[in-house]
Amino acid sequence: MNNWQRMVWDQRELFLQGFSVTLQVCGVAFVCALAGGLLLALLRVRVALLRPLVIFLIEFFRATPVLVQLLWVNYVWPELFGWPNTFFTAACVALALQSSGYLAETFRGALEAIPRGQFEAAGSLGLSRTRTFLRIVLPQMLLDAAPSIGNQFTVIVKSSALVSVIAVPDLMFESQKLVNRWYEPIEILTATAAIYIGFIFLMSWGLARVAGALRRRFGLAMNN
Repeated sequence: MNNWQRMVWDQRELFLQGFSVTLQVCGVAFVCALAGGLLLALLRVRVALLRPLVIFLIEFFRATPVLVQLLWVNYVWPELFGWPNTFFTAACVALALQSSGYLAETFRGALEAIPRGQFEAAGSLGLSRTRTFLRIVLPQMLLDAAPSIGNQFTVIVKSSALVSVIAVPDLMFESQKLVNRWYEPIEILTATAAIYIGFIFLMSWGLARVAGALRRRFGLAMNN
């Protein structure tokens, strides 16, 4: 009990500080992955000239281990492109790239599932392609892909534990510092695992509830 008090409760500020960084990395990476996945899906479906390149990028992002992508973006990109300039940015980019590959396939499936008649009906009403996409296509895509989007967020959270290898001061990084200080990992890593499990459980439950509510509400509305 004394160990828990000394190594976990008394160090709660470090745990909270690391968890705050984890939340920031996951939030930025998730938003970027959504945008990147949507862009890749649209290019693959709508731009035939770029389709081979887009397919290569999607498969590359999906097939490369996230640890390799972290090291690649952090150490290779600055030499080639002069960016990213911080470990935090590199972590966000690497996590976003891998998830964008998976989300691209999710969005592509949702887009191809929309009946062609809806596009024709929108055209007959005089809607531009942009308004058709924003008002008719995109809402249906997001509703259809909502469960997979939620699952991908949990994947980003779990993968974020690896950003400590490039010195991002996230939850895992702070936990490793404490372990290296006392060389007693049981309590520290158990508390760290509990934080990850609790957060992923709460987010999965919340996202599933929100996705279900939106699908019931707007899905029924679209069918009427």
